Amino acid sequence: MLNRSRRRWLVLLLLTGFSALNAVAFFHAWRFTHFSNEPGLHSPNPEQLGPGQKLWLLLTGIRNPKPQNGPKPGFPVETVRIASPNGPLEAWYARPDSGRARGTVALFHGYTSSKSHLTHEAGYFRRLGYAVLLVDQAGNGNSAGFRTTVGYREADDVAAAVRWLNDSTKASSGTPPHRGGTGGGVILYGVSMGAVAILRAEAELGIHPTANILECPYGNMRQTAYNRFASMHVPAFPMADLLVFWGGVQNGFWAYGLNAEHYASQIHTPTLLLWGTADPRVTRAEIDAIFAHLAGPKAQHDFVGVGHEPYWRRYSADWEQQTRAFLGR
Repeated sequence: MLNRSRRRWLVLLLLTGFSALNAVAFFHAWRFTHFSNEPGLHSPNPEQLGPGQKLWLLLTGIRNPKPQNGPKPGFPVETVRIASPNGPLEAWYARPDSGRARGTVALFHGYTSSKSHLTHEAGYFRRLGYAVLLVDQAGNGNSAGFRTTVGYREADDVAAAVRWLNDSTKASSGTPPHRGGTGGGVILYGVSMGAVAILRAEAELGIHPTANILECPYGNMRQTAYNRFASMHVPAFPMADLLVFWGGVQNGFWAYGLNAEHYASQIHTPTLLLWGTADPRVTRAEIDAIFAHLAGPKAQHDFVGVGHEPYWRRYSADWEQQTRAFLGR
């Protein structure tokens, strides 16, 4: 009788612990995928935190205010609205300084970012003779909503932007016609989450750009969750898996299926894949697997010693040369 009672208590204890883990994971997944309307800064990156700060983050969840835009770029832009299944998107459109555009580069930012973080890259593409479209993905900047799915539903935003660029009918608001119909077509540039959204848009939503430039796309959602725990030097199992599961449930999709490596096998678009060798969030194995799976013409370049950050800041000339050479092909 005593052994049976102990077993019952053990089962009850295990069920209570499992329920508590799921409750904590549910809370963290919600904070990770839903921005708040409060002002202030996002929680620092995990690798920047001390031991006490990491413990506090694990107990309370990240501080995740909706990302805001900084100043407009130094070149003239037109603010436009793009209809997406996720709600209206705000974007900045700009023509090159002179002459007929060689094509249009549409730029898509990463997690907890906005279009204003890509003005340097857009400025360089303009100097090469391209028109540019900088997009606030859903939930970010001045676009509708407060939710992010770290690349899944953002693929709808990519598809909406490409279709908007390919629309040859001049809108009554006076926006430029046939933006993507210039000589070079539509080129997609994405960073991290934006890069994964591009891959899914092409693999599953029927988008066919002229070329892709992708910086540090993660391999799959499960691995990126594990990488975040690793950057905090905290055991990932089982919490990382529970975070992925509940994040998908809360946002209506199977998060384990968010897999850039799988999407890459369906990509025949010429693609330049860029990565920093000190990136704590995207591993060498992930980036090599994506590159190996890409089905079309492809090129890969690593930036030595650079983390999950803009490569042009430390290797400006190299970043410009790689993108210019790729587009010139």
